[in-house]
Amino acid sequence: MAIEVFNRYENKYLLGTESYMKLYNELLEYMEPDEYNKQHEYYSITNLYYDTPHDSLIRSSLAKPKYKEKLRIRAYGIPTGETKVYLEIKKKVFGLVNKRRTSLKLNEAYDFVASGIEPEFKSYMNKQVIEEIKYMLTRYDLQPKLYLSYDRKAMFCKNNRDLRITFDTNIRCRRYDLKMEHGVYGEELLEPGQWLMEVKAEKTIPVWLAKMLSEHQMYRTSFSKYGNEYKKMLKNSKAERESVLYA
Repeated sequence: MAIEVFNRYENKYLLGTESYMKLYNELLEYMEPDEYNKQHEYYSITNLYYDTPHDSLIRSSLAKPKYKEKLRIRAYGIPTGETKVYLEIKKKVFGLVNKRRTSLKLNEAYDFVASGIEPEFKSYMNKQVIEEIKYMLTRYDLQPKLYLSYDRKAMFCKNNRDLRITFDTNIRCRRYDLKMEHGVYGEELLEPGQWLMEVKAEKTIPVWLAKMLSEHQMYRTSFSKYGNEYKKMLKNSKAERESVLYA
């Protein structure tokens, strides 16, 4: 059964292709690709983020509060209406990421968030998480705001499954045609050749990893995919208004 509750720290790093390849090859001494990546170079993750009409959740998140939360649907690959996906609440409290999710069919997830009425319970659902999402839907007027997808390579530590490192590339976004079943396309969020690495651990990272990151001159950065897309959208909107104003 897939894990439905996570508590961990996540540190993020931006790197180019050459740095990624060098680091990835060194990591193989201590880590191994996850089961899917043993057969496939990447796997595709697709997300649909929800927010209020005035983007309250992402604006609050960018203000770097001690507590923040978001709601999204996550799928692996391109789902259909009957595909089982995850409806997730992701919270961050004093740097600790808490993720709680339940399996639902895609159409069940769409209907749940749109109506606030919980679906008829089935064996693949997590009833406690559904109740938490139901409560969140009473607090916010949520609507689909952003489609975001990327290609991922993931690794687990050979001796400690709590340590996970992921590499994401080809991050694509769109704020139109917000149906996950309509496929993977959109504007690129990263520059060509850039990778987003995330180090995910329940506790502190091991000494060997800290040393390796230092040797490669890897430094943590603050990078939220949704947050960076939102900032990019605001910047583009401002540029468009100015070009009209001064035309």
